[in-house]
Amino acid sequence: MYINDTNIGFYIAAAIIGLLVGQFTDWMCKRLPENKKVFSTDIFREYKIQFRPNYILMIITSIIYVGMIYNWGVQDNLIGNLNLIKYLLLVPMLLSAFIIDYKLRIIPDRLNLTMFEIGIVIAFIYGFSNVAITIDLLLGMLAGGGIFLLMAVVGNLIYGKDAMGFGDVKFMTALGLYFGFTNIILISLMAFLLGAIIAIVLIICRVKKSSEHIPFGPFIVISTLICMFVPIDVIIGTVRTIFTLGII
Repeated sequence: MYINDTNIGFYIAAAIIGLLVGQFTDWMCKRLPENKKVFSTDIFREYKIQFRPNYILMIITSIIYVGMIYNWGVQDNLIGNLNLIKYLLLVPMLLSAFIIDYKLRIIPDRLNLTMFEIGIVIAFIYGFSNVAITIDLLLGMLAGGGIFLLMAVVGNLIYGKDAMGFGDVKFMTALGLYFGFTNIILISLMAFLLGAIIAIVLIICRVKKSSEHIPFGPFIVISTLICMFVPIDVIIGTVRTIFTLGII
């Protein structure tokens, strides 16, 4: 049986792997803020004593993994599967960044470094089939980091304090290696738009004060997931409509 030209067995496997990765992501969220190794035998010791499944995270990860199989399918060669592979690896790191930044307002350096290392390897693997893709991914790295570094510097000059955390700068630098120049620009625009809308709503509803810091990582993650699943022309059209108020 096939769904979207992909054997149903791949969907079942993706769902099961997603559940396991979701629970592992919960483990990452506990270890990374303390700068502890994620891949450690401690996981067996701790879960043997007290195992608490994070069902919400497991289900979310499983749904995303099944969606990826539907979106990209499974090819019969490495290069053809690179998009699927890099996103499967990226998702637990995205979800970890979302949760940790939301709770603790930091994106750990260990997480950013791991994302960067995997991204740079994949970028150069693309070069074996198409050097232009590698160049685009490297430009995405520079653009992602550059935009957020500029925002951090300008915000500091205007407000006299950190308006943008350098964890976000590092996060976007690494993320650019997965999405390339055009997509990282779109992710940045969507993140700023989402952040502005949510901040305004929270301030109007008096949930937050205008002087309070709102973690930006979750907006980056949501924008990234949108970019992963929604066609680029649809995103560009929507962003253009919003920023031009439908005039263009």
